[in-house]
Amino acid sequence: MITIAVLTIGEAARRKVLWVLVALALLAVGLTTWGADRLVALLHDQGQSEVQVKLVISQVLIFIAFQFTFVLSMTAAFLGSPAIASDLESGIAQALLARPLRRSAYLLGRWLGLSVVVVAYAAGSAFVALGAVGWVSDYTPPSLLEPVAYLAFQALVLMSLAVLLSTRLSPIAGGAICVVAWGLAWMSGVLGDIGSALDSSGVAAIGDLGRVLLPTDGLWRGVIYGLEPGVVIAGVGNGPARANPFFASEPPSPMFLAWSIAWVAIVLLLAVWQLRRREL
Repeated sequence: MITIAVLTIGEAARRKVLWVLVALALLAVGLTTWGADRLVALLHDQGQSEVQVKLVISQVLIFIAFQFTFVLSMTAAFLGSPAIASDLESGIAQALLARPLRRSAYLLGRWLGLSVVVVAYAAGSAFVALGAVGWVSDYTPPSLLEPVAYLAFQALVLMSLAVLLSTRLSPIAGGAICVVAWGLAWMSGVLGDIGSALDSSGVAAIGDLGRVLLPTDGLWRGVIYGLEPGVVIAGVGNGPARANPFFASEPPSPMFLAWSIAWVAIVLLLAVWQLRRREL
C-alpha cells in the first residue's frame, strides 16, 4: 500500500494540472495580499479603528476561503476521479493486480497518495495566504491551524467520494458528480441555516440531512468559525445571523467530526468492495 501511495504521489507531481493549480494559487495569494494592503490603507485613510479594520479583513478572508474551497473541491474531485478508472481503462490495474497485490491495498494506496497531495496543497496554499494577509493587515485568525485543518478535511471527504466513484464511472462522470454533490451540500446547508433562523424544523432538517449525506458543508462551517474574530461571534450571536452562509456561531460538534471520520471510512470500504466485485 505504501509503495502504491509513493507512486501515486510521484504521478500527481508529474501532472501539469497540479503545477498549474500551484501557480494559480500563488497568483491568487499575490492578488489577495495586494488587495488586502490597499483595503487596509483605504480604511486607515477613512479614520477607521484597528478593530473595524480587523473585522473587515476577517470577512474578506472568509470570502476568499470560500472561493478557494470551490477550487480545492474541483482539485480533489478531478484528482480522485481518475485514480482507479484511468488505470482500469489503460490496463495498468490489470497488470498490477495480476501480481500478489490485494485490491484493497492497491485502492487504499491510491487514496493515501492522493490524500497527501490534496492535504499538502490545501494546507500550503492556506498557510501562505493567511500569512501574507496577516503581514499586510496585522490580522491573524484566533487559530491558524483550525480553519486550515477543516479546509483540508473537506477536500479529503470529496476526494474519497471521487475514489469510490472511480471504481465504476469514467473520470469525467465521477468528477462532475462530485462537484455537483459539493454544490448541493452547500445549498442544503444554506437552506438549513435559514430554517434554523426562522425556527422552521422542516427546512432546518434539509441542512442536517445534507451534512449527514456529505459532510463538506459542516466542515466549511468550521473554516468560517476558525477565521472569525471572537468579537464577531460574541457581537452577532445566534438568531437571524444563523441564516448568513458566511457566519458560524460555533464550530462543528465532536459528534459531527466523529461522523465525518466514519463517513470517510465507510466510503473507502464501499470503494474496496466495489473494486473487488468488478471484473478486470
